[in-house]
Parts: sequence; structure tokens; C-alpha cells
Amino acid sequence: MGEKRLNIKFQDWKPAVIVNQNPYPKTAEKGDFEIFWKVWQRVSELYVDKDKLDTKKMIDGAISGMVAGIGDPYTAYFPVQQNKEFKEEIGGSFGGVGMELGYKDGKLSVVAPLDDTPAAKAGILAGDFILRIVDEPNKIDRVTEGLAVAEAVKLIRGEMGTKVKLTMFRTGQTKPFEVELTRSEIVVKSVKVSYEKNSKGKDIAVIKLSRFGDRTQGEWNAIVSEILNKGVDGVLVDLRNNPGGYLEMAVYTAGEFLPNGKNIVTQRYGDGREDENKVSRNGRLLEMPMVVLVNGGSASASEIFSGAIQDYKRAKIVGTQSFGKGSVQQPEDMPDGSAIHVTIAKWLRPSGQWIDKLGVTPDVKIEFKENDKGEDNQIKEALEQF
Repeated sequence: MGEKRLNIKFQDWKPAVIVNQNPYPKTAEKGDFEIFWKVWQRVSELYVDKDKLDTKKMIDGAISGMVAGIGDPYTAYFPVQQNKEFKEEIGGSFGGVGMELGYKDGKLSVVAPLDDTPAAKAGILAGDFILRIVDEPNKIDRVTEGLAVAEAVKLIRGEMGTKVKLTMFRTGQTKPFEVELTRSEIVVKSVKVSYEKNSKGKDIAVIKLSRFGDRTQGEWNAIVSEILNKGVDGVLVDLRNNPGGYLEMAVYTAGEFLPNGKNIVTQRYGDGREDENKVSRNGRLLEMPMVVLVNGGSASASEIFSGAIQDYKRAKIVGTQSFGKGSVQQPEDMPDGSAIHVTIAKWLRPSGQWIDKLGVTPDVKIEFKENDKGEDNQIKEALEQF
């Protein structure tokens, strides 16, 4: 997601006061808005079922269409309910089927299924394309071509216990397949730890970092304290299927391993201005041997973390090519509880590389392979790097 938080409270918001100047922005002409209001008037006058004209829905639809017209799937308008759901998700608790969505090769795709959710249990994988969304009780039957990410999320979510059917396609297969998922409450702990021993007898803490959200800093600090008290020979940070989250959390966690003052990511804005996001603390694992594990579901803030670790040669990156999302969205709350998320900048690795559509290339490439024992071959290979 690569979100940068900016919340505008109602009491801080004031309408613009325009004195003796053209009220229309440079990107729009007065005539364009005259057409808009003319259409609004004529629809209101002519539409046959006047009682079905919902002004709020019409305004939301108009704003959504305006923003969608930019052609960037990550710049979007979130009506009140959608904004509420987004905040629940980034906060770590929400209702749905448990997968992060994005766009790849111009198609709606799964950035990452979340652990222990209906999507993960059904075998949905990062990189799977979603072709159709069907929710019969709610009379939803939509193909996803041209569908914004936010709208797709809205269609897939629903009341707990209800079902949604997805038509999907997986690279390497010859035809689409269907998956029926039962919606449930999704409560995601963003940081977990387990302990493994490699073939050399070294004790390794495996930190599974599933997203960079509101709870991440507290959960991360507690786990780092546990690791230090336990005493280990190394730390493996598992970012597989981590779709991202807040930029500042990526900077914070990377700062556990990189020295104070190191630039983690540079934001380049449309006017050419650049802002560096540097470590501003003294990390507790600066000398700890580490390895980072990524895959095609590692996106945005995950790529900020792993890209910085790789550029400073702090650790080896193991796994498969990451997703490749190199932009930052700024969410702004509106007075009515809705919000806009606007792509405000490209983010560049410390090396200066823009990662969009490229991803992070692992130092040690290894594809995930299932076996009868249920062993994770990528984890096993990563452990052997210590």
C-alpha cells in the first residue's frame, strides 16, 4: 500500500475562500462543470423513479468517477463505509475473506492472501488474477476488467457467514477456476515469531511480518525484546505475502537493523522535490546476523524494507521477485467521514532505483515448492544462509 498518514479532522477543515479569481482549477474548464451541473439537473428532472434518486450516492459516484478518470488504480475515493473498512483493515481487524488486492499487467490480482484466512485456506496464491465476482444474494455479478481496487474490495466484502464466488486465473494453468469463500471476521496480528535451528546448529528467530499497520510498532517492539531475552544467533524476517501498509512503519522496523541517519527511502514528487525518510533511532539488532525472505506477494512497504536492507548490504534477500509497487499514497479524511487516497510520489530505494513494476530481486532465488511433509523449502533455504 505504501500509505502515508494524514488525517484531517472536521474542526480543522474550512471551505476555500476565493476572492477575485477564477474558482476553477487549471486542470478543468468552467464549461466542463457547467456540463456536469446540466447533466445533474436533467437527470433529476427526467428520471422516472424520483424516489430512487439518492443525492449522496450520486455525489459519491461522481467523485469516484472523477478520481478513477486519472487512470491510477491506487488513487481512489473512499466513501464513508469504505473508508471505515479500510481503517479497520490497516488497524488489524476487519471483515472479509482475507486478501490484499492490486493490479498487475493491467488486471486485478491478489497481492497477498493473509495467513489463516478463508482466502489462504482455499489455496489462493499471490499473483492469482480475479476475473469475476459473484454474490448471488446481493445480486452482484461483475467482471473485473476496468474495476478499481477499492470497488473490487467493496464487492468481495460482506457480512460474516455469507459467501462470495470468485472466478480466477493462475499463470501456468490453461483455464480459469472458481473459488467459493465464506466471509469471516479477519483479525490479523502483524508480527509473529517462531524459533528454528538450522543444519549448523544455529538458533534463528523467524519474524513473520504480515503488514505494516497501526499495531505493528507495539507488536514489533515486544517481539524484539523477547528475542533479545531469549538469545539467538540470527533473525530471519519473513515478508512473504506482506502487501505493505504505512511507510513510517517500514522505516521504523528497518531502523532496527540499520544505523541512525541512514536513508531508507526517498519520495520524489511531481514537481521534482525529494524527501528522504531516514532512521531516527538506535536499533537494538544492529549487529544481529539477518536474512530477509520475500515473494511475489511482498509489495510496497515490504519492498521499502527489503530494498534498503539489500542496498546497504546488511543482509541477503532470499525467495522470489517481489510485487513491484513503487508509489506512495496519501490518505486524507474528508469532513463527512469519506476519504481520498492520492498517489503523491514515487519512492526510490537508497540506490536511486524506482522499483515500480520491477520488484526486489533476491540475492538467493528459490521458488516455493510443496512436499508431502508440509515443509517450507524457502524458509529452510533462508535458514541455511546464516
